[in-house]
Amino acid sequence: MAILGRILNPAVTAFLFALTLSGPARADDLRARELLDELQRPSLPNWKQVEEALWAEWSKSGSPAMDLLLQRGRDATEAGDFETAIAHLTALTDHAPGFAEAFNARALAYYRAGLYGPALDDLGRALTLNPSHFGAMTGLGTLLEETGQRDAALAAYRAAYAIQPHDPDLEEAVARLEQMTSGQTL
Repeated sequence: MAILGRILNPAVTAFLFALTLSGPARADDLRARELLDELQRPSLPNWKQVEEALWAEWSKSGSPAMDLLLQRGRDATEAGDFETAIAHLTALTDHAPGFAEAFNARALAYYRAGLYGPALDDLGRALTLNPSHFGAMTGLGTLLEETGQRDAALAAYRAAYAIQPHDPDLEEAVARLEQMTSGQTL
């Protein structure tokens, strides 16, 4: 548990540092900023489509070869072939170290493979590159919650919910952790 604490503290620090930054990974990514702004509208019946469009923007590396590595890594993750997924996504992070979604996708592969330390490291990298990445924040919240770091998990979920306030799963995660951290039983 002491080792996990040493791993989580840097991850939480990286997460909080990332929150002080603003904007998506590429300053010239006007479309992603527009979509993030649209998510802030109080009434947004088509929020899922806006979110999907934002994920599509975040998934554009600027290189067809890198986009193919991302897709192959995601496909392998979905198929449960984590070793292949990690290999594809590691090649992607090596060749596109400024591509936040590469680190987020590899974090998911690491997480599903049960490799929490590397997953936390990649989530920190993704958030440093793209502080608006509510998916990476949600992943961080999930890892922190699973490792008993409830207060830090709540902070991550709240940060993700502030960016994507229409997702009922995030709303439920915030409510659940608020109840858990307030000392009340479920």
